[in-house]
Amino acid sequence: MKKSLYFKEEHELFRQSLQDFFKKEILPHTNQWEENRQIPKNIWEKMGEMGYLGIYHEEKYGGLDLDFWYTVVFLEELAKTNAGFSGNISVHMYMATNHIAKAGNEALKQKYLPDAIAGKKIAALAISEPNAGSDVAALRTNARREGDNFIINGQKLWITNGTYCDFYCTAVKTEKGLSLIVIDAESEGVSRRKLNKMGLHSSDTAEVFFDNVKVPVSNLVGEEGKGFAYIMDSFQLERLTIGIGLIGGNEWILAETLEYMAQRETFGRAINKYQVLRHNIAQLAAEIEQNKQFIYHTCWLLSQGEYVVKECSMIKLLSTELNKKVIDECLQMFGGYGYSEDFVVCQAYRDTRVGTIAGGTSQIMREIIAKMVVDNTVYQKAYSETDTITEKPIKIAKEIILSLPERFKPEKALDYQTIIHYDIAGVNGGKYTIKIQDGVCEVKDNHEGQAKCVITVEDSIYEGLELGKINPQEALINGKINISDLGEMMKFTKVFKRL
Repeated sequence: MKKSLYFKEEHELFRQSLQDFFKKEILPHTNQWEENRQIPKNIWEKMGEMGYLGIYHEEKYGGLDLDFWYTVVFLEELAKTNAGFSGNISVHMYMATNHIAKAGNEALKQKYLPDAIAGKKIAALAISEPNAGSDVAALRTNARREGDNFIINGQKLWITNGTYCDFYCTAVKTEKGLSLIVIDAESEGVSRRKLNKMGLHSSDTAEVFFDNVKVPVSNLVGEEGKGFAYIMDSFQLERLTIGIGLIGGNEWILAETLEYMAQRETFGRAINKYQVLRHNIAQLAAEIEQNKQFIYHTCWLLSQGEYVVKECSMIKLLSTELNKKVIDECLQMFGGYGYSEDFVVCQAYRDTRVGTIAGGTSQIMREIIAKMVVDNTVYQKAYSETDTITEKPIKIAKEIILSLPERFKPEKALDYQTIIHYDIAGVNGGKYTIKIQDGVCEVKDNHEGQAKCVITVEDSIYEGLELGKINPQEALINGKINISDLGEMMKFTKVFKRL
C-alpha cells in the first residue's frame, strides 16, 4: 500500500471490498442501464445491505458512522464504475438525507433515515425551480399552514432521483420564510415527469409538480424559516463530494485511455510512443494529481472542523473544468472511435458536460471566490457570543438605522413600495419601521403598518453587518439574524448606499 497522510489500512480494505462489489453488481449492467435509461431499485437495496448508504450516518439509524475518508474512498470508486448514477447516490446520502440527519427532530429521523440507509426508500432534494437555480431566494413553491398540515403548491426542476424516489426534502416558502419540508412522493397532488438529457441517461432526473399537497407539520425539517441557512450550509459538502467523485472519474478515464493507446497502432507502432501524445497525457496526469491533493487537503480541513467555503468553491470550479478538459483530450486519443457509442469515452464525454453546471455553475463559483478573495468576505462556521466586534464601530445601531433616508437611492426604487420592521435587541437597538413609498424613505422608532418583512437581530450583530465586519450569509446560517422574507429583504437592500 502506498504511504498516505490520510488513508489507513482499513480504508484500503474498504476500497477493495467496494471494487469487488461494484465488479459483481454494477459493472456487468451499466450498458443495459444506459439503454433502459433507468437504474433498478434493487441495486439500492443491495448497497444498503452492505452498509454503503449509511457510512456517513449514525449507527442508531442503521448507519456505520465512519470517518470522512470512507466517504472519499466510496465516491472515488463509485465514479470509476461509469454507471452514470454517482450523483444519484450522492444526493441521496449527502444532501437529501443529510438535511434530515443534521436538522430534523428525532421523530423525523426515525421516520425516514432507517429505510433510506437500508436502500428501501430513495431520497431526493427538491430545491431548483424553472426560474430559480443558484438564486435560492427566488424560489416560489409555497406552503400554507392549515391546522396541523401544510398545503404545498409549486414546481421543481432538475430533481435528481425525482421520478422514482420515495420522498423529497423540499425547499418551500412558508409564513416565516424559506423552510425545508419532507414530502412523500406518493402523496395526493404530487406528479412528476422524467427529463430527457444529453448525458447521464441512466441517472433519474425529473420535473416535479405539487398541487395542493397536504403534508403534516411534523415533516418540517428543523425550524421553520431556516431553510435558506440549511441549504447554504450544505452547499459546501455537495461541492466537495462532486470534486471527490471526479478524482475517481479522471483516474478511470485516464486508465481507459492509456490501455487503448497501448493497443492502438499507427505506422507500425503503438500511439503511446508518439511524443506529442505522451506529453499530453503527462500534462493531464500532473493536473489530475495536483487537483486530487488539493481535494484531499480540504477533506482533512473538514475533518478537523474547519468551515471550508472557499476551498469547496474552488474545488467545484477547478475539478469540473479539469474533468471537462481531461475527457475532451482523452476522447481525442481515441480518434474516430471516440465518437462511437461502442467506446466508454463517448458516454463519458456526454456525461461530463453537466459538471460545470450542476451544483452551482463555474460562473457562480468564481463570484463566490471573488467575494472572499477580492472583497475580503469572511465565512465562519459559527459566530460565537465571545467573538464580538473588537474595535468600536463608527456608528451604533440606532444611528445606522436612522441614517437610512440619507442613504436611500430613489432612482433605484422606481415603483418599489414596502414596509420593513426591525426589532433590534440591546441597549443600542429598538423597534423601527422603514417605509418606502412614492420614492421616499421614512424611518419611525416603533412598529407601524403591515410589514412585508420582519428582521430580528442583536444590536452588535446589526452594527457588524452594516459596517461589513460580519458576513450576512454566515449570520443567517448561524441564526444571528432572523429574516421573515429573504426575497423582500434582498429587494430592500438594493435601494440603499453602503456605509
